[in-house]
Parts: sequence; C-alpha cells; structure tokens
Amino acid sequence: MNTLISSILPASRRLMVPALLCLLYASPSFAMGDNSTQSKTPDCPSGQVYDSVSKQCVPDKTSSLSDQDKTNYAYHLAKKGQYQAALNLLDSLKNGNTAEAWNYRGYATRKLGRTDEGIGYYQRALALEPNYAKAREYLGEAWMVKGRRDLAQEQLKVISGICGQSCEEYRDLQAAINGHPES
Repeated sequence: MNTLISSILPASRRLMVPALLCLLYASPSFAMGDNSTQSKTPDCPSGQVYDSVSKQCVPDKTSSLSDQDKTNYAYHLAKKGQYQAALNLLDSLKNGNTAEAWNYRGYATRKLGRTDEGIGYYQRALALEPNYAKAREYLGEAWMVKGRRDLAQEQLKVISGICGQSCEEYRDLQAAINGHPES
C-alpha cells in the first residue's frame, strides 16, 4: 500500500495524509468544546471579579465591568461553594433579569438550602428562555431535593428534546435521578 501511495502522490502530499487523518479524528473533540465558565475563570481576591476584556481581576464596583462578566463570575463563585458571595455579586447587576442570572441565583440559593426559593428563580429563568437546558437540569435537581422524582423526570424529558441524551445537562440530571448527583 505504501508503494501505491508513493507512486500516486508526490512526497509533499503524502505528508498531508497523516495530518488530515489526525485532524479528522480530533475534530469532534474540539467541536464539543468546554462551555464551563468556571474552568476558564481564574480566582480573584475577595471584592474583585474577572474582567474578560482586560483579562485580569478588577474591583467588582468597576463601572466598565459588564453584567455578563459579573454573572459569569457569580457562577464561578457558586461552583466553588461561595454561594452568598455569588448572590451578592448578582445583586449588583444593572440588569438582573436574564435567564443566566436567574439560573445562577437559583443554583446558589438551592445550595444554601433554600430549595423553594431556588425553584422560583429557575422558573423565572425558564420563563425568559424555555430551552435553557442548564436551568432545566438544576430545576430537576431541586425537584429531587424536594422528593419530586416525577417532576425531575419531566425536566429530563424536556432536556432530551432540547439537546439529546448525550448532553451534559441530560447526563447530570439522569445521574441525580439515579442517586448520583454531581452538582
């Protein structure tokens, strides 16, 4: 086979074949990407937020700091267990009426043990963005905390329609329903 390829393709083209094969097999993993804000966000000192424009930590009262950066950093704080700090940062948003802000507020309050309050925030997020799979996952997890497996399974079914059964939100809620919660 090597001699066949050698006789058909010039040397420069033969080198491209392995390179193209590598790209072909690597592409799906790159396409999946990493949508987790917390893995890309550095930890900042207390009272500071990561600014995606300047790529550094700045005081959280900085007027040029976007609501999106504050929202992302609030989620980063919540995922690190700093729930009250996350809520305080969400309180400082100029426009807190976004699906992400309500979802992250729900996550932090649920983790503080205020599950009913968290459910209300998830519902507000979903009123703004009904196909927000992450909010549906967290709502389903909240229903599991309340002992409402039936309502959690309803959310799982909706998530399946949004992003299929292989998306992270589906897998995480399925794990929670099966008694193996991760978030």
